[in-house]
Amino acid sequence: MLWMGQSRFGILRTDNMKRFFLYLLVFGFILLGAGVHNDSLKNENWQNGDIVFQDSESAQSLAIKLATNSKFSHCGIVLNLNDEWIVMEAVQPVRIVPVKEWIAQGTNGKYSKKRLKNDKVLTTEVADKMWATGKSFLGKNYDIYFGWGDDKLYCSELVWKIYNRALGIELGSLKKLKDYSLNSKEVREQLKLRYGKDIPLNDKMISPQDIFESDLLE
Repeated sequence: MLWMGQSRFGILRTDNMKRFFLYLLVFGFILLGAGVHNDSLKNENWQNGDIVFQDSESAQSLAIKLATNSKFSHCGIVLNLNDEWIVMEAVQPVRIVPVKEWIAQGTNGKYSKKRLKNDKVLTTEVADKMWATGKSFLGKNYDIYFGWGDDKLYCSELVWKIYNRALGIELGSLKKLKDYSLNSKEVREQLKLRYGKDIPLNDKMISPQDIFESDLLE
């Protein structure tokens, strides 16, 4: 039997023992921290139809936030596919990615989540309709012009259309481009880059912030 302070190599000196236990303590905290980080994502209470919002560092993201008075520039919809939680998002192209991967792509891995207040309507049948609607958009190109057709899509348009076509509800009111804040230098530069002098001010749009502020979500 080995007593405290004794090992196969003999008696441990007191200062070595203190150093040894200090290493154990530090190592334990590292493991604890890692476990909390991983479990916090693993144990997130996901549900079909959850909407997730995030920010990124691109010039377009800054313009979107300024134009829509928002801290978010991107959003996606959470669905369960073969017992794995994924996010469907309109980037280039429209795709699905694991939730963990989607969260990691945002600034500092931060995100916000909203859910339909009346989530009892999110039945298995409705979830299937959401998936069927979203699946029809997979692989389509990202719409840099923020149009409203189904041939190309942007992030909040994808989320809005999935909810509208699967449940018949509108998450946020559609606006015209001219209804947003277009006066900042960053926004004007992005508008000029995309449209030149022919800016479609009367085209209808929906932004991540419009969905985030919907009274139907919590």
